[in-house]
Amino acid sequence: MAVATRLTAMQEKKLQNYFGGKRFTPLYKASVHEFSGSNCLKRCCGQGPTLMVIYGGCYVWGVYIRENYKRDDTVPVVLFAFQENEISECDVGAHSPSTFLYEYSVRCSNSLGFFLNLREKKATVSLDTAEKLGLPQDQPISLEECEVFRCEDLLDKRTMKGITQLHERLLHDIKTYSPYGGLVHQIRILLLGPTGAGKSSFFNSVKSVFRGHVTHQALVGSDTSGISGKYRTYSIKDQRSGNALPFILCDSMGLGEKEEGLCMDDIVYILKGHISDRYQFNSTKPITPGHSNYIDNPLLKDRIHCVALVFDINSVEHLSRDMMAKIKKIRRELIKCGVAHVVLLTHVDSMDLISRGDLGDIYKCMLVKPKLETVHRELGFALSDILVVSNYTSEWELDPV
Repeated sequence: MAVATRLTAMQEKKLQNYFGGKRFTPLYKASVHEFSGSNCLKRCCGQGPTLMVIYGGCYVWGVYIRENYKRDDTVPVVLFAFQENEISECDVGAHSPSTFLYEYSVRCSNSLGFFLNLREKKATVSLDTAEKLGLPQDQPISLEECEVFRCEDLLDKRTMKGITQLHERLLHDIKTYSPYGGLVHQIRILLLGPTGAGKSSFFNSVKSVFRGHVTHQALVGSDTSGISGKYRTYSIKDQRSGNALPFILCDSMGLGEKEEGLCMDDIVYILKGHISDRYQFNSTKPITPGHSNYIDNPLLKDRIHCVALVFDINSVEHLSRDMMAKIKKIRRELIKCGVAHVVLLTHVDSMDLISRGDLGDIYKCMLVKPKLETVHRELGFALSDILVVSNYTSEWELDPV
């Protein structure tokens, strides 16, 4: 039977990050497994580090034991409590779990600072400890619920091995990809999105992965008018083989509000292959036949074969009506032209409470799911076509996670 926690998604995430990037597995819930200290110890001893969460009134607090333990082992114990959605802690030293999970009476020792009596649904906390944690100092404290979780590192050796294997498999699949029917040697992928969404950073990240070290070829910055003023096409070589990869990334000027940014008429010319590399965009005037960068009779290899619409995950819920109208118009044109398209949500690593440990299984993260639903609901993209990415921005070394 699945045991649901009373922690909110935000509280759970804060605790996971606060104690070093942990995954919580339920071991004990008093309302399910009986309010009993002996039952609690029976289910939790030998399970590795554990986190006990206690609920009473408006208070959420508990006990973190960072080492594996048996019933009478002496292990480091830390008390914690939420104070206005922030966590405070109190290190109470090394103790045996059986000494503070007292079964039949409620008493308190200055050396320990707290006792729990699950059977009587009461806790005793010393005045000094209660003050540090912001808990009520009129004792005892009533207990409504008690939950205990096993704490495991999000990025343990087994997880890292799986990530590394997946990383190598994906690299192999991309390197050996062959466009359908051999009609073109390289597919062209156009990056489109609002100014500052991370298009150029995404290109730099892809190139870094295949070069074997972090590199920055495309200009990246915080200028609100955007950095990519030109149409650029980038072919990338694999470091090991020296061969060009079977795709070309095409970077464009950012989409702006109303009449700013990339001219909408230019998008159709790009899709059909009429615009060549290094064309300087003019936000108020589209390219015209006769321009030195205009291709009169584009071949299949000049056309765009796939479009990645790039958004900053932190601002995707706040797109203006004008921007949403532009995106929907672009999507209608993509469908009309028969061009495959996906969404890239960037800057996920800058979201509040997202840690490195979340990136390996980011689609299960409760903080990310509402972002995916927003793009699906407001812009009409299938959830399976929305990809979450973390670009290399300030890193010096590659990281398989």
